[in-house]
Amino acid sequence: MRIALFATCIVDAMYPRTARATVAILERLGHEVVFPAGQACCGQMHVNSGYFKEALPVVKNHVEAFDMDDYDVAVAPSGSCVASVKHQHQMIARRCGDTALEARAGVVGAKTYELSQLLTDVLGVTNAAAQLGSHFPHTVTYHPSCHGMRLLRLGDRQRTLLATVGGIELVELPEADQCCGFGGTFSLKNADVSSAMLADKAANIRGTGAELCSGGDASCLLHIGGGLSRQGSTVGTLHFAEILASTLEQPAEMEMAGMT
Repeated sequence: MRIALFATCIVDAMYPRTARATVAILERLGHEVVFPAGQACCGQMHVNSGYFKEALPVVKNHVEAFDMDDYDVAVAPSGSCVASVKHQHQMIARRCGDTALEARAGVVGAKTYELSQLLTDVLGVTNAAAQLGSHFPHTVTYHPSCHGMRLLRLGDRQRTLLATVGGIELVELPEADQCCGFGGTFSLKNADVSSAMLADKAANIRGTGAELCSGGDASCLLHIGGGLSRQGSTVGTLHFAEILASTLEQPAEMEMAGMT
């Protein structure tokens, strides 16, 4: 299968190893990964803040980058960005009166998957250790991001994949379904509420005794990791793609998670 990588802007700018891990996983399964060069932001920050007209050129750029026939499916290691592509792009085009863009956005959205969706629903991965060679001998807790749960309805896909990684000890996170408080521009516009939500999330993570917290959205992990660091915690964060890509021969580089 020929798979187009939608890296997302936060992964590209701050967590490039998550993108490289995504490529490594897919190539390990025998697939070809391509990178549409025109891609940029998906526009969800604009949309979530109500700037629909300003979002239109951003949506148009994404559609133009991915509306082509030389790949089978697109994938992103981000539930929130995939949720934007699938649930917001057509709405923005429709509200701005661009029916042609709306139709094209629908085609792109239908071909776009979050990483765990693609692995489980399309590529048939049910055991990360057996099918990917995944090995990660650490104690991990897992935070499911809001957009992944509520818009994409990912369910337990990410957690189930993590549970099948060789050597991992996966511990339950209390109140896992509660928001971490990031919410994109929400954390800026409602800083006090966001900080209170983050404090609760960080306390629950610390209470598990895990070495790190994993999840499927770099933005949430950035927010959580910052909160833990400011509290003086040694608990790190690491995207689940990097854990799946970790093997005995090439283990994940733990210092990027704030660990040694």
